[in-house]
Amino acid sequence: MNKKLRKKNTAVGIIPARFDSLRLPGKPLVDIGGKPMIQWVVERASRARLLSKVIVATDDQIILDRVQAFGGNVVMTPKGISSGSDRVALVARDMDADVIVNIQGDEPFIEPQEIDLVAQIVFENNQSVMGTLVKRIINVEELTSPNIAKVIIDNQFNALYFSRSPIPFCRDEKSYEIWIHNHRYYKHVGIYSYRKDFLLRYAEWEPSPLERIEKLEQLRALENGYRIKVAETEFESVCVDTLEDLIKVRQLVDSGLVVDR
Repeated sequence: MNKKLRKKNTAVGIIPARFDSLRLPGKPLVDIGGKPMIQWVVERASRARLLSKVIVATDDQIILDRVQAFGGNVVMTPKGISSGSDRVALVARDMDADVIVNIQGDEPFIEPQEIDLVAQIVFENNQSVMGTLVKRIINVEELTSPNIAKVIIDNQFNALYFSRSPIPFCRDEKSYEIWIHNHRYYKHVGIYSYRKDFLLRYAEWEPSPLERIEKLEQLRALENGYRIKVAETEFESVCVDTLEDLIKVRQLVDSGLVVDR
């Protein structure tokens, strides 16, 4: 780690939190263990060692009021922004930071170590303008789910492509169980780090064709000729996209398997 950069505290975490969600409207405010989900994310992100500040970027007055009520930093942004990265970029323009970390607002149990890990990607690699995390896929359900983005990487741990389809395609085998046995498959963990100047440039580009068809914003960077460096995490994130997901995380808290620390 570059100790000089660590001392400068030049990484800022921004959490995009919009109210509208097709599958779970108002999800940043859903109650988990007696507090809104966005508060879980803010409190955990605030424990990351490499972040000097954590800010929520929202498009809704109610979310803004709730974040202010628990003492969080929050900024109002317009509705209709095309992606979380674009919303983060809008807030990052006024930030005095070299590195911006885009933290998903629907992962209430995110580990601070994951945030530090993704920030380190661009801190430690002078040529890297964008970083993200991956985790090995260990079951067929993850491999085949369109709700889980898959990623293929090169020998230097740069992302080659992201897709909601199982990639790479194992032509000579029909069984997904054999696919997983024969190849190391990865799923994408939706957290990003960027050099600030790159993020602002990214936000100037129109959503790209592959981004539009896959509904994966990171493809915009690849289509414009930039590399995304990845690091592997062992932490299992829990993303709240549906009512079923919400029930699952509430059960984890109620059972004591996840402790609010």
